[in-house]
Amino acid sequence: MSAPPQSQGETLTDKAQLIAYLEAGCKPADDWRIGTEHEKFCFSLDDFRPLPYEGERGIRALLEGLQRFGWSPVSEHGKVIALAKNGASVSLEPGGQVELSGAPLKTIHDTCSEVHTHLDQIRQVAGPMNIAAMGLGFQPKWARADIPWMPKGRYKIMRDYMPKKGSLGLDMMLRTCTVQVNLDFASEADMVKKFRVGLALQPVATALFANSPFTEGRPNGFLSYRSHIWTDTDPDRCGILPFVFEDGMGFERYVDHVLDVPMYFVYRDGEYIDASGQSFRDFLDGKLPALPGEKPKMGDWADHLSTLFPEVRLKKFLEMRGADGGPWKSLCALPAFWVGLLYDQSALDAAWDLVKDWTLEEHQYLRDEVPRQALHTPFRGKTLNAVAVQAVEIAARGLKARRRLDGQGDDESHFLSLLRSRVEREKCPAEYLLDDFHGRWQESIDPIFTECAY
Repeated sequence: MSAPPQSQGETLTDKAQLIAYLEAGCKPADDWRIGTEHEKFCFSLDDFRPLPYEGERGIRALLEGLQRFGWSPVSEHGKVIALAKNGASVSLEPGGQVELSGAPLKTIHDTCSEVHTHLDQIRQVAGPMNIAAMGLGFQPKWARADIPWMPKGRYKIMRDYMPKKGSLGLDMMLRTCTVQVNLDFASEADMVKKFRVGLALQPVATALFANSPFTEGRPNGFLSYRSHIWTDTDPDRCGILPFVFEDGMGFERYVDHVLDVPMYFVYRDGEYIDASGQSFRDFLDGKLPALPGEKPKMGDWADHLSTLFPEVRLKKFLEMRGADGGPWKSLCALPAFWVGLLYDQSALDAAWDLVKDWTLEEHQYLRDEVPRQALHTPFRGKTLNAVAVQAVEIAARGLKARRRLDGQGDDESHFLSLLRSRVEREKCPAEYLLDDFHGRWQESIDPIFTECAY
């Protein structure tokens, strides 16, 4: 949740504290949890325009309406910018995308129930307001200039800085939606193996969930335009992180990487202070130009970690970040895919065997090509779909081995049925949307707002 920190924590004086922060994420397998995050576009059903923050049918009114379900407001300068309840949060992305950051849950059954409850609450509040929400990877109709900015201090700083580093950073902020899952690790070695498998197979997830083929009402030439956008957002904080596959990878190596990434901001006394382009290493030495003579707090380190955007991000857990937003079944399938691959040791070993001989050039090739071709991307004499078939089956075996049963006695593997269908047909969600666009929609983008609404 990108809300102001509630506590800044201890003062930082050396790198060992930064490493210890990440190490504190290690926990036994019995304590591993699943945290699912998903964003959605909100719009008026009158004209399909994105919602402003203020107004009777704005984002603020939506957040206030959700409070009747027991959500507590989180405010910045008197404006509600997030909600919190029982370890979960509802927060705002820069262009008014509404994000559920789910509570840490034990099973995919719990995750899917959480998703259903959240979307039902959204519908109950949004319906009488004649607004709706939908899951796609990229805003299909409206231009950057048509998107209202949300009133959050950190976004003003990022808004000013993004164009200095890439041409698509503002599109990332205003016009994209994702679904991701946050997963735990047992040890440094376990973290490294999961990080490597996650990075290697992230293009497979991107391909399976590719769902952003339109820009401003027309096909954009991509199946996951959202994924492509990250390639021209900020090279300092995005990408495939080649060092993760090198000998010596561990918490300290990741900390060194993060320290080399320029900062965005520092939060003090209710205000975000612009520190864009400045060095956290200087901050540790008390030499940050934005706060001369002041040392960072642990909250500053947590904030800085959250401003990196690689395909897999390490905090006290690992974030799988490669998938487009999508229909509600996708919101259950994405965490199921990664939990199946990473939370059973035999499945993790099999997933590593699948990718361990891939070269850095192949990793980069897949990162570059998959946004355009998704499952059809040529790879090692076949297509990426052949890898996806294997990955989905490994994930299914991993979920079956977990034996987390629901009230009907079903394990978690049935949440992968959607992905099995996609690999059987070698067809991602974006391709079905393009079929509709060129067929029954008669090249009008407007039907997407009703047919893809939650």
